[in-house]
Amino acid sequence: MNSNAPVRVLLVHGAGGHSAALWPVASLLPEDQVELAAVDMPLYGETISPDPDAVRYEDWVSLLCDFVRDEDDGRPLVLLGASIGGMLAYEVAARTGLSAAVVATCLLDPRDAHVRAVITRFGPIGILGGPLARLLPGRLAGRRVPMSWVAALSKMSRDPRLSRLCTADPRGGGATVPLGFLTSFMTYRHAPPERMTTPVTLAHPAKDAWTPVEVSTRWLSRIAAPAELVMLRECGHFPIEDPGLADLVRGVERVAWHAQHADVGQIFKPS
Repeated sequence: MNSNAPVRVLLVHGAGGHSAALWPVASLLPEDQVELAAVDMPLYGETISPDPDAVRYEDWVSLLCDFVRDEDDGRPLVLLGASIGGMLAYEVAARTGLSAAVVATCLLDPRDAHVRAVITRFGPIGILGGPLARLLPGRLAGRRVPMSWVAALSKMSRDPRLSRLCTADPRGGGATVPLGFLTSFMTYRHAPPERMTTPVTLAHPAKDAWTPVEVSTRWLSRIAAPAELVMLRECGHFPIEDPGLADLVRGVERVAWHAQHADVGQIFKPS
């Protein structure tokens, strides 16, 4: 990490990963241009929760907002979110107003039936996730289930070996999560895109077999702030393949350059 870099980038993982799993990808960003940091959200990675059964999606939002506020040092901040971490990054940017830009590999609104249909293992049955979540008895909210039972982690990567590794990783896809967390995520009302003031880049894997780009562009198309779509060529949901990985790195570099120069009005034009 380079504390003298002109721009900060904060990496936000999703529900099947953690910061260490994504670090090899994000660490390709040039150290002289950005200072990279990453966090493990409660239930994942190395984070230890005093009461893991009580963790809810709202806690993720609040904690990350607090982190962004506490770490603010005046330099521009780019939030880089992967999978459902993309919408988490979006939400934190909308709430705090402290991010110069958001780069997300997905923008998954769990209240959207199309999104619920693809993010769970159960396909169209996932559409019921929202309504059924509201009926979950309180006594079951703390019961924990493996994330691999819920999410279609077999579609994590174009490489089946990486998908299996992510599914078995106890710090990521192999973690257990309380049903109450899943309920809170499926019913969370994110900040309306029509009120978003932070520029957003959707850097979506072009060969994502898990979450088709169409479910993310449904949200992207409604964002009032400057917004763009960049397709990561040859990449699966976990974007490790070239040339798309290089597309992602260049995209973040470009957004960081414009953030450094306070040029948000031109953020999506070539530098």
